[in-house]
Amino acid sequence: MGDVLSALIPPAVVATVFCTFVVKLLRKEMAPRTSDGRLVSEARADAAASAPPDAGRPAGTGEEAAAHTCPEEDGSAGEEGSERPRRDR
Repeated sequence: MGDVLSALIPPAVVATVFCTFVVKLLRKEMAPRTSDGRLVSEARADAAASAPPDAGRPAGTGEEAAAHTCPEEDGSAGEEGSERPRRDR
């Protein structure tokens, strides 16, 4: 039994490292991005660094939610496929 377990440990370690790498890569590649291609978290960090800490706005104004909406999410018309097909009778 010990021989079997000792034979399976190296492939199990390699498989674990490989799966961890794939998960990290997929999470990075599938992360939400801004329209210019930057990660949303990077854009937030840049905006927070360039804005003064107390800009005179009350907390919770909804800017965070407004920054993440896109035409498809908020129901407004986008460029393609936004019009409903006409029915000629």
